[in-house]
Amino acid sequence: MPSRTSFRELLKRDETLVMPGAQDALSARLIEQAGFDAFFIGGFQVAGIHYALPDIGLISLGDIAPIVRNILSATSLPVMMDIDDGYGDVKNVVHTVHTYEDMGVGCMFLEDQVSPKRCGHLDGKQVVPVEDMEAKIRAAVSERKNPDTFLIARTDALAVEGLDAALRRGERYLAAGADGLFVESPLNVDELAKIGATFDAPMLANMLESGRTPILKPSELKEIGYDMAIYGITLLMHITQHMQMVLDDLRSERLEMTGNAISFDDYKKVVGFDKWDRVENTHSIDNTG
Repeated sequence: MPSRTSFRELLKRDETLVMPGAQDALSARLIEQAGFDAFFIGGFQVAGIHYALPDIGLISLGDIAPIVRNILSATSLPVMMDIDDGYGDVKNVVHTVHTYEDMGVGCMFLEDQVSPKRCGHLDGKQVVPVEDMEAKIRAAVSERKNPDTFLIARTDALAVEGLDAALRRGERYLAAGADGLFVESPLNVDELAKIGATFDAPMLANMLESGRTPILKPSELKEIGYDMAIYGITLLMHITQHMQMVLDDLRSERLEMTGNAISFDDYKKVVGFDKWDRVENTHSIDNTG
């Protein structure tokens, strides 16, 4: 397992930690090659890319964990993982945290939605009693294997109970031991700023492409109190559109996009062809005698 920088170290820097979302091993590799310091894996991307399903609670830990393992094998970057509601009660939360810790995940966020959960930018969400979420946070914090594991509490209460209720939940979740806080789906910059100014704790902003929250630059988020930002589905939305365009171009026989993709040689560099070519040439029977 590669050594990964802890989120506690990353958050010592005087800038917002920017995390693009990776939906597979190739996107994680590209994020690392682009020079980012960390990345994010969420259920929205995994459900869409690997199962062609919406993010409405149709997949669980057993569906996601093998995919996460494959993604982590492609990069040494630290990763933030969306663990939904922990997939059950307090014991399931602890099991989920341990599962991802064993893979090398350094940061996770746990949400207070009623199961089955929904994408935070969809209608129809419900939240559990605040006491239930507090119990999950306390269990996750006290039972984590690695004291460096960074645990963020997410609340979806803003869309259900209003901003003030979401802020009160945030205070209670931090008091229960969460290392950071994520208030999902602010509707405007004023709400983002109020959330960021309320808490003296590491704050996470979700910059969801075409979602309900306005998309800000990392520097703008830093000014209003956010230490971390996930641009979680940006790659997914762009590659989906681009695949549609390429397929339409092929189906129509225009072939206008032919020759405009990454070259075969450049793609080989992305996936590390030269490394495996060297191994084959060095150690095959024909070359060793």
